[in-house]
Amino acid sequence: MQAAAELNAVQFTDLFKNIVGETYVFADAESLNNYAHDETENLHFIPDIVIKPRTTKEISQIMALCNKHKIPVTPRGAGTGLSGGALPQLGGVLLSMERMNSIIEIDERNLQVTTEPGVITEVLQNAVKEKGLFYPPDPSSRGSCFIGGNIAENSGGPKAVKYGVVKDYVLNLEIVLPTGEIMWTGANVLKNSTGYNLTQLIVGSEGTLAIVTKIVLKLLPHPKYDLLMLVPFNNLANAGAAVSAIFRAGFTPSAMELVEINALKIVSKFVDSAVVPVTDEMEAHLIIEVDGNHMETLMAEMEAIAELLVQFECGDVFFADDAQQKAELWKLRRRVAEAVKIDGYTIEEDTVVPRAELPALITGVKTLGKQYGFDVVCYGHAGDGNLHIRIKKPGSIYSLNNPDVIPALQALFKLVKSLGGTISGEHGIGLIQKPYMDIVFDEAGLQLMRGIKKVFDPNNILNSGKIFDMV
Repeated sequence: MQAAAELNAVQFTDLFKNIVGETYVFADAESLNNYAHDETENLHFIPDIVIKPRTTKEISQIMALCNKHKIPVTPRGAGTGLSGGALPQLGGVLLSMERMNSIIEIDERNLQVTTEPGVITEVLQNAVKEKGLFYPPDPSSRGSCFIGGNIAENSGGPKAVKYGVVKDYVLNLEIVLPTGEIMWTGANVLKNSTGYNLTQLIVGSEGTLAIVTKIVLKLLPHPKYDLLMLVPFNNLANAGAAVSAIFRAGFTPSAMELVEINALKIVSKFVDSAVVPVTDEMEAHLIIEVDGNHMETLMAEMEAIAELLVQFECGDVFFADDAQQKAELWKLRRRVAEAVKIDGYTIEEDTVVPRAELPALITGVKTLGKQYGFDVVCYGHAGDGNLHIRIKKPGSIYSLNNPDVIPALQALFKLVKSLGGTISGEHGIGLIQKPYMDIVFDEAGLQLMRGIKKVFDPNNILNSGKIFDMV
């Protein structure tokens, strides 16, 4: 059962304007179209109205009004999501958080930062770096995505392999409940066993339980040095096997990314870069980074990793000599998704398996591609088993409710489940993964989630229809 609006949101335009100001309420066709899509496939849902609040109090008043009249509300960050989590498929209010974009305080004594959700991730990282501090989570869209969206999806990125994901840095959240109440979920402390952990419940809940209005994040001292190398492999499965071997040998890189050769060719052409040598016999590259405060230690670690990789039939190792080469390599990695999408690989899946199962996942994905008639490229955060799979299937540019694609995705997710994995590592479930939740959860688990949703959102107005349907 989805939220059903008693009244159209547009009927309350004057009340919304009284709350946020006339300038920040939109119902014109251009504005509605701008907020009808994100980066998820080719999906497009028009909201009834767009509102851009500036304060927690304004959001509280909006939610109280919408809850009273059962008007659907879809919170939205920067619109960089890949699972349809910010799409207003039920119409109603599209609540854009873009004006809540202040870094409130950088607490150098306690290594914490308090921020609003509309701050761009890279802006926050740069602000704390100026003070010698480090916020590690860095999704590929860090130059445009919002911290609030990262909270909603529990984002990760390349450095998650060493430093963890967003949940490992969130200490406390100010939230507005769907009914309009304002509360803090915890305390600005490193340890807290006071009642249920509401903070971590909100992280990764995809905007279905509450709207985050302030965020307190843990910071680290910024490492002084980092080294980067590129390792080619003439066998894709060998590249996957090498990942697990590096960790078993006692090394913990700060990043370990896999890009298969087809994706690398596409992105190299897309950004007009020749920094990575490409030959026909190659099947994949690993990008490996180490960081720390002692250069001699890092050099020795890189040399030992390179020696270890010889047994996996790798090619000549390329070491980035300077900051420019490092930046060029990371630019290639971060723009892979954009490049392969433009090349026609429109459907992206966000699978994650235990590291040692990467070779089986990679081999299985290629087999499924042949079986179901789609081309596939793989890339992603190999260090933590999180493989992004892009599919190109003639005539299919979307997966939602697509009968030509559903059987292949069911087979893919069953493979992932059989390997001890799950169907999303950092992109969330949203709309497009929702039909496959029963592959990884039984009915008891789904009913428990529905019960939690109902406690937070009794009228089912907040991002309704995402993750699962209410029944």
